[in-house]
Amino acid sequence: MFNFNEFTTGGNEAVFLLILLWTIFWKGLALWHSARRTDKIWFIVLLILNTMGIAEIIYLFAIAKIKPQELVKVNKKK
Repeated sequence: MFNFNEFTTGGNEAVFLLILLWTIFWKGLALWHSARRTDKIWFIVLLILNTMGIAEIIYLFAIAKIKPQELVKVNKKK
């Protein structure tokens, strides 16, 4: 059976940290874009589900049709 405590203290801290950073990056981008597009359902789904970035990537590129160069582009309001 999987033991989370053993995973995080058994020399796998770097892997755990990489997974954590990967997930936070994609979740943040997806939540930000869904809020800007007023996609309330997607915002709630992405906030609750933790899929290590898979659902977030699907939302960004397949549903919202965001291009890679537009991922971190900030539109300045005048």
